Amino acid sequence: RKTDAGYIEIATGGPVTVGRVTKMSKSKKNTVDPEPIVDQYGADAVRWFVLSDSPPERDLPWSESGIEGAWRFVQRLWRLIESDDAANAEGDEIGLRKLCHRTTVGIESDINALQFNKAVARLYSLCSAIEKAAPSADREQAIRTLLLLVSPMVPHVAEEAWATAGNDGLIADAAWPIVDPAMLVDDEVTIAVQVNGKLRDTLVFPKGAPKDEVEAAALASEKIVRLLEGKPPRKVIVVPDRLVNIVA
Repeated sequence: RKTDAGYIEIATGGPVTVGRVTKMSKSKKNTVDPEPIVDQYGADAVRWFVLSDSPPERDLPWSESGIEGAWRFVQRLWRLIESDDAANAEGDEIGLRKLCHRTTVGIESDINALQFNKAVARLYSLCSAIEKAAPSADREQAIRTLLLLVSPMVPHVAEEAWATAGNDGLIADAAWPIVDPAMLVDDEVTIAVQVNGKLRDTLVFPKGAPKDEVEAAALASEKIVRLLEGKPPRKVIVVPDRLVNIVA
């Protein structure tokens, strides 16, 4: 524990000397025994932390907060299964459906490149999107996809969750999610609206929207109207599907 006089050992109250950070080494006898950590947090949480923190070519900085964060993610996975209300599945979540397909493509690329930390980041994003989505058939399918994608990294909890969700057989024998190329295409684009080269607003339009419609919407934006103060712009430049630059 840290005090005004320095660090002390909680059990004895004796002083503790804090040295510089060094690599774990058997010769230095400063290694961390993984067995107590596995007993406390589970093998899946430990595996998730190791994969999420650093790419293979870098050393892994071990931290208690890191393993606790990995354990919390495992609990989030389990809560998704418990909260899945397939009986009340209604509505359409096209955005979530597309995210599942994009995530699957990204995970495949990351695993093949041994960039497991990037794969973990994608899975965090997908999990968060599912948590925010309302009950629907797409949400139910997204949970199934998430379990398949995390199963190589957290196999034990994935198998338990797979069975709890009512799926037949083992997740290890289940087919990998199939990617629909049509789901990788964005139907909408976010267009930046600039005034004198500075970003002032953004607009969402169908991809390939006519220039005159985009220009009219940009000039009608409340933020842009306020900035122009009733004066007509000297020039409006529209770059299709990308930006509108208004010269005031």
